[in-house]
Amino acid sequence: MSVKEKNQPLSNCAYFPKSVNIPMELYQSARGNYFMGSADNLKFSYRNNAWARLYNPPGSGVNLFVNVWTVTSGLDGPYCAQFWFNGTPPGNSSVSRQVTTTNLALCPPAIPKVKLEYASGVCGEPEEGIKAFVRNGDGASTLVDTENGKLIFPPGGSFLILLSVSDHAQIGLGRIAFGWWEE
Repeated sequence: MSVKEKNQPLSNCAYFPKSVNIPMELYQSARGNYFMGSADNLKFSYRNNAWARLYNPPGSGVNLFVNVWTVTSGLDGPYCAQFWFNGTPPGNSSVSRQVTTTNLALCPPAIPKVKLEYASGVCGEPEEGIKAFVRNGDGASTLVDTENGKLIFPPGGSFLILLSVSDHAQIGLGRIAFGWWEE
């Protein structure tokens, strides 16, 4: 009498359920919703700060999800980066042209509704809003963090990074970059 072998579920891969986990950033990029941008040559000193922010204009129809930010400084000494939620920044701002969709396969390419604004050599800190956290950098270093979209700003909201120094002799030249998606 012969024994007929049965296909055991654990010995045959056909019995395993198949699933694919796609990182949220890739998912949003594939949909044309993920963007990157930077503000370069931000000058700041003892009395003059610099900032860059992601600003979600009123009426944009999207929520802003902050994924990643970086702050790079060309200083020889320490600097401070303050992170503000929904603050009104000091000075006159410019809109960065260094913004792009990350899915360059789409035609036409996606255009962000969120604006990356910046200013250099401004006095003071943002008004209103919330100074949510502060990071200190040392010398020619880069601060970076991945937020994974947990910082969410509706239309009219903003995520701002303010750069400053406390040493009278220091003059900084910095760069702030962001990665975000819009839904």
